[in-house]
Amino acid sequence: MSPGPTPVPEEVLLEMAKPITHHRTPQFSAVFKECADGLKKLFKTEQGVMMLASSGTGAMEATITNLFSAGDTVLVVNGGKFGERWGKIAEAYGLNVEWINVEWGNSVSVDVVKQTITDNPKISAILTQGSETSTTTEQPIRELAELTRGTDRLLVVDGITAVGVIDMPMDEWGIDVLVTGSQKALMLPPGLAFISLSEKAWKRNETAKLPRFYFDLKKELKNLGADTSAYTPAVSLIQGLRKVLEILFEEGLDNTYKRHEILANATMAGCKALGLKPLSSAPARSATGVYVPEGVDGAKLVKDLRDNYGVTFAGGQDHLKGKIVRIAHLGYFDSFDIIVALGALEMALVKHGADIKLGTGVSAAQAVLNERYLAE
Repeated sequence: MSPGPTPVPEEVLLEMAKPITHHRTPQFSAVFKECADGLKKLFKTEQGVMMLASSGTGAMEATITNLFSAGDTVLVVNGGKFGERWGKIAEAYGLNVEWINVEWGNSVSVDVVKQTITDNPKISAILTQGSETSTTTEQPIRELAELTRGTDRLLVVDGITAVGVIDMPMDEWGIDVLVTGSQKALMLPPGLAFISLSEKAWKRNETAKLPRFYFDLKKELKNLGADTSAYTPAVSLIQGLRKVLEILFEEGLDNTYKRHEILANATMAGCKALGLKPLSSAPARSATGVYVPEGVDGAKLVKDLRDNYGVTFAGGQDHLKGKIVRIAHLGYFDSFDIIVALGALEMALVKHGADIKLGTGVSAAQAVLNERYLAE
């Protein structure tokens, strides 16, 4: 129940266990094309979605090197560890970063962003997360897109725990760069990153002067048109990706998004029934963060849950270490995973001295989840 790597479905594991296909063959090109077409459908874009053999951070770095030059100014929404990462990558390449620091657990104020770009016309892009994993908080992407649509500024979105969880249509909303990774809602092992650029972003690429080689997206786009990649792709992962996309489209994207919403609501209901205070004022549909009760060490709780209860949660980072637990529900999760997770959490909390009644959180989650089954 951690936000990544997430569980991999058995049928995807079996697909990846098949004999390796050489990546420069018609057989693999057919698989590659099928995945490329499916990713466009998932991103809801007419632009190509490139597959990089890297973690999601590789796609974030590719964004910086392909779209900017040293001395450019970008606005970074820093609402957690991954917002901070945007800024660190940008600064490493000599960009000037205008930081908007958001209290962890809150989403950014669109009015503050609007005022900041008005006050600083040199800002050439807004860099943000769709879902800030470290704080289990969603950012107002649609509203931010309204600030950049029709301008020369770019909206760059880290959708690593948002794509496949939230309906975030790239073209319709006006997102200029969208990145994600394989090990989150896409139910694959780590090792693949995905990135798509709008027409506006590709125009920016023509004047960007930062050095790049492996992450040269223009080269990747050219090869994508020939149903291949510039360099050796992660063959087994792409074979698995084809099966993942088949699973998602068989469920139906609208149903996928609804499932994530229901699981998030059920998890939050269970946690609130236990008296656990939510971390976020804009809770993510990918993971739920809550404060542990006074007197409970969250780090020890998470370790005990993993070692003795067989359930892996995530803890807090930086100043939240030992204070929160994060319960993921993105990707290959469904109703009874939530029931098991909350049951284990209740038992562990009692063991660690929390004054709660066993079954309280589970019952509250069941009430939410049962509405789903009664409606079917």
